[in-house]
Amino acid sequence: MEILFTGLRSFKKHNPKLMGNTSIWMFPIYGMASLLSPVCRLLKGKSVILRGGIYTCCIFIGEYITGSFLRKYGACPWDYSKAPLNVDGLIRLDYAPYWFGAGLVFEKMLL
Repeated sequence: MEILFTGLRSFKKHNPKLMGNTSIWMFPIYGMASLLSPVCRLLKGKSVILRGGIYTCCIFIGEYITGSFLRKYGACPWDYSKAPLNVDGLIRLDYAPYWFGAGLVFEKMLL
């Protein structure tokens, strides 16, 4: 997912190579999406807005906690400190629509 997202960013910059990048640290971080499984079951039948909003909050919390931990060891692969709407350089609130959609995709995969 991250390779696709960063590759599309290079498309926006008119780079025909469409190079995407990630870190090995991201595999277990994205794997944590499986922890949403019980949340998905609890929210089954609720509105899309409620489900997506809760998933977004859960993802932001996971991103903040893992980013804080990795930053202590100089290993955090992202730094949003120069981006608008960042929180401690660890999360970007303007990414909420992306996480909203990703949470709903994770839900489909987990149920």
